[in-house]
This record gives sequence, C-alpha cells and structure tokens, in this order.
Amino acid sequence: MRIYHVLAVTTLLSCCSLAQAAPNVTVSNNAAFFQGKYGTSQNINIYYDETDIQISDKAWRVKLTLPYLSVKNLPVGAQISTGSVVTQGTSTQTRNSSGLGDVWLEGRYKVFAGSGLEPSVSPYLKIKFGTASASSGLGSGKNDYETGVMLQQVVTPELFPFLKVGYRFVGKPAGSNYRNIATYQVGATYAVSDKSFITPMFSGSQSIVRGGTNPADAILAWNYNVTTKGSGFQLYVDKGLSTGSANYGVGIGGQIVF
Repeated sequence: MRIYHVLAVTTLLSCCSLAQAAPNVTVSNNAAFFQGKYGTSQNINIYYDETDIQISDKAWRVKLTLPYLSVKNLPVGAQISTGSVVTQGTSTQTRNSSGLGDVWLEGRYKVFAGSGLEPSVSPYLKIKFGTASASSGLGSGKNDYETGVMLQQVVTPELFPFLKVGYRFVGKPAGSNYRNIATYQVGATYAVSDKSFITPMFSGSQSIVRGGTNPADAILAWNYNVTTKGSGFQLYVDKGLSTGSANYGVGIGGQIVF
C-alpha cells in the first residue's frame, strides 16, 4: 500500500509554488482513498487523511504531517509499514482498523539555487515516528529515518521538472525481515496559467521485504491557486504499476498560505 504517496502528492503543492514567493506558514489537508490487493489475496480499502503544517522561506522548509488512517479488509497478520502492506503468514481472516497513523517530520534546505540548465539542489531529512498502532496493523511501531536530495529546475517559465531520491533506514520490529530501502519520485509540473498547474509523476521504492514486489505508482495531479500567495486546492489520481501497490487511488486536498 503506497500510503506515503499521499505524502508525495502533497509535495506537489511546493513544486507548484516555484514561480511564487515562498510562504511563511502553510496549513493543508489531504484526503485519499486507495483500493487494491497490495500483493495479498484480499481486496483492501484504505482511507487516509493528513494535516500538514509547514514553515518555510525561499531556502528552507520544515513540515509536520499528522495523519489519520482507516483500513478495511486488512488480512490478520498483515501490517502497514513505510508505505507498504507487509503480510506475515497466509491468514484469510481480515479485520478493520482505524486510528492515528505514523507522524512525519521533514526538513529541507536549498544549498544551490540553480540557474539555466543547472537544477536547484535541496538535501532533506525525514523522520517517521512510529505512532500508528502496531497491534491494529496500522504501523510497525518503529521509527524510520530517510535522507536524500531534491532536484528542481525551471526549464521554461511554464515547465518545472523535479527528481527526489532518498534512502530510508527502516525500523525493524523483532522477528521481522524488513530491510532498508531506496525511494524515488520523478516528474514535472506544467503551469497551464499563473493559477493552474498539472503534474504527472512516478513514485516508488524498493520492497521493505527482500524478494517482495517493489511498489511503483503513476500519479497525475491538478493544482489550482486561488490566491497569489498560493492558497488553493488539488485533485489527483494514482494508478499502481505493480502488485505491491494499490490498484488505484483518488484524492482531494487544499492549503491555506498565511
């Protein structure tokens, strides 16, 4: 299950603000629904809602993500961890679970502004706090740590390609066979107008279980800025490209920039 793709999609709000002054404080909310088997024998429904609080200027950004998660038909013994559904055993019994998801804290700093054909370079660090209930299957109960770099370029006044690659140190519960993984996001934002933006992107990672299917998704998002500061809303669709991902997902969100 690509839960962290909801996090990936919300970063498009930042990509779409490249042509604007960086905001000081941004509060956003995104709600999404995903459906698929995620490599199991069950058709699992995922409801995900997150609230983001972001403080930033033109060089740095700090973002706190507070999620709520509701899962239906999760196989007993399966667990959501680092954006995937990990199955322990082959139980055909299922359960429904709801509650707080894993809280994320991310910091990013632009060390090179970029010019012409040279992209901007922004190293980042993310921490996933294991706040989701492990007993309910909503999380591993362990912290994850990810470091990487975000590259962004202004090819034309309308076109902003980006690439984000990282390496995640996965928290490993006792008895699990989890491993550390590489992650990626690549895409481009196109400014249809000074308010409307379209972003296609690919996002994925290695499977946290050695020998498992690597999750991969194609995402298409539309952002519309209502104010010149960047307050607006977003619609997006997600199509899983492997058996380790959801079959499909849809989402809607909005942000207020102060």
